[in-house]
Amino acid sequence: MTIHVVGNVCIDTSFRLERLPLPGETLNATAAGDGPGGKGANQAVAATRTGAAVALWAPVGRDAASDWVERRIAAEIPALHLLHLDLSCDRSVIMIDRDGENVIVTAAACAEAFDPLAMTALGDTWAAGDILLMQGNLPQAATLACLAAARSAGLVTVLNPSPLPADPFDLSAVSLIVVNRPEAKALTGEAAAERAAHRLLAMGAGSAIVTLGSAGALLLDEGASSGIRLPPGEVEAVDASGAGDCFAGTLVGLLAQGALLPDAALLATRAAGIAVGRPGTLSSFPTRAEISALTKTLKLENV
Repeated sequence: MTIHVVGNVCIDTSFRLERLPLPGETLNATAAGDGPGGKGANQAVAATRTGAAVALWAPVGRDAASDWVERRIAAEIPALHLLHLDLSCDRSVIMIDRDGENVIVTAAACAEAFDPLAMTALGDTWAAGDILLMQGNLPQAATLACLAAARSAGLVTVLNPSPLPADPFDLSAVSLIVVNRPEAKALTGEAAAERAAHRLLAMGAGSAIVTLGSAGALLLDEGASSGIRLPPGEVEAVDASGAGDCFAGTLVGLLAQGALLPDAALLATRAAGIAVGRPGTLSSFPTRAEISALTKTLKLENV
């Protein structure tokens, strides 16, 4: 079984500050740095570190920055399918305050020009029983087309629709949706996590997970009348950037190896907790050894 992560790749430029700036204000950062990122790349790396077989399908530019990102990600993901476009590498600027909260701005010309089914061999490569994992960085029409084609081909489809599109999202081809609390409210109009999860299933999703930050997560599985609360691990937040990607990638990586959804979701909250306790985005994710230690508490059918 292969996890096909279809999404974006970019350079993350992070600035650490005592607090986030006010409109029109200039602040000096306490630290800054560049690293590989993008929600697609982040989630693919997190899934790979669980031991799952992962293929990443994403666009990059034709510049030195794109070459640098490709080298860094290739060290983590052997099955790397990057489409080179006549554009500059996508970039994100991340500002993190002393409490670990962050704001992110992304320049996404490559992602916005990417049509995976038309531009790559993705549809000829996946097989029934594989998993498709997507995010919200690509054009909505391309994302929906991939989800529908994958579902028709017998794949399990997982969607983490961040950033959210402006138009309503059709969830009829989504096996599992993973959103945080603000995203759940924006999609459903429901502030309460469990009511939002029920609404997501009513909108077509097979199952739903609403991540709740320091409160853990809520899982509403297909056919269940009530949600399962997943408690967080004990962690002191340093940097929340990338925590959702760590959760989604770890979750799907474990599912691909036979973990039950509640078990995989609980362990994914632990993995995200580790990431939140460290600075950086991709660099903060648990290592293969750390994930291996966590998975010893689970019964995985295929490992």
